[in-house]
Amino acid sequence: MNIVAFAATSSSKSINKQLVTYATSLIEDASVEVIDINDYELPLFSEDREAELGQPDLAHAFLDKLSSADALVISFAEHNGSYSAAFKSLFDWASRITRDIYAHKPLVLLSTSPGPGGAKSVLATAETSAGFFAGDVKATLSIPSFYDNFDVEAQELSNTELKAQLVEVLNTLKDQNEKAA
Repeated sequence: MNIVAFAATSSSKSINKQLVTYATSLIEDASVEVIDINDYELPLFSEDREAELGQPDLAHAFLDKLSSADALVISFAEHNGSYSAAFKSLFDWASRITRDIYAHKPLVLLSTSPGPGGAKSVLATAETSAGFFAGDVKATLSIPSFYDNFDVEAQELSNTELKAQLVEVLNTLKDQNEKAA
């Protein structure tokens, strides 16, 4: 199975990037590529910019990367209860090329934050909207209080209960892959 994963944020110190990188390291028998949305940086989307720029090559490249995968794992950073501006703009550019951004792929959606909410608001938004963009959400998981539950030095979840939940969530992709085989 070929998995593409990313954190939906442009932060170079992203805890969601740490989470998605760790999470995908737990997936056995898969080829995983963790991409950085900074490699697809575009100006903020607007209809005026679209008229000026057309459909940028980087938006096409992002869509090509997603469509090349058998499954996607995305960890959402929460900025004031919603998507990060960097992700939302990239998403908007890509959705103008095709509404089926997630290309009918199975999705595992994650989120984390330093606080006890674990970025649940943005995770709920992402889960609710995924179906409108050809995403098949297999599972979601929010990791609350990142620094209390994740060993930054070892780059792994230190909370065994949350680790077990994460493995269970990720196994939904394995189950999906076995059904397809």
